[in-house]
Amino acid sequence: MNDLDADVLLRAYAYGVFPMAESADANDLFWVDPEMRGVLPLDTFHMPRRLRRTVRASPYRVTIDQCFRDVMIACASPREDGSGTWINETIIDLYCQLHQRDHAHSIEVWEGEKLVGGLYGVSLGAVFFGESMFSRARDASKIALIYLVARLKRGGYTLLDTQFVTSHLSQFGAIEIERDVYKLQLAHAIVETGRFTQLPVDADPAEILQSITQAS
Repeated sequence: MNDLDADVLLRAYAYGVFPMAESADANDLFWVDPEMRGVLPLDTFHMPRRLRRTVRASPYRVTIDQCFRDVMIACASPREDGSGTWINETIIDLYCQLHQRDHAHSIEVWEGEKLVGGLYGVSLGAVFFGESMFSRARDASKIALIYLVARLKRGGYTLLDTQFVTSHLSQFGAIEIERDVYKLQLAHAIVETGRFTQLPVDADPAEILQSITQAS
């Protein structure tokens, strides 16, 4: 994929495929088109009561698009369980290009001045393709996801693609759907308009929770 650039990457997402690397040190990328696709339906998003209380308590500061590359680098860091990463330098550079073109966004979670959690993904039409998240403090990545869903619902997004389903995501209602079903949903959502900044950057916890529970 030596000819891969931001334009090619956006066309790939519109078709329903995305790139990965075998490891952080790998030079090559490969396309992924899962037979079963992970999605998190926005209209049935489930927020556990404990996390709802945590959001109200506001133990962290949450920002949007303040340090996109730093979030990607944190997502690419080795995991506590020893698992590797599919994010290499090429991927970081490509998605930073998308970020500069307002097609990729990050959510950052801070404890004081320390970045303790966050996520990033690609925005195209009314679809948000969640790429990766990280956590270095209790519930930090979960709070990032809650803030993301609030932003997507307020902004008129209709599809949140999680690529795969993990136990972390399933607690929020993530499901697997067949490739053909996913691509039909993608085709409908990609021609609509989602506004990532519709929700104010400084939205307080009450507004976040209200956005989560608003009628779809």
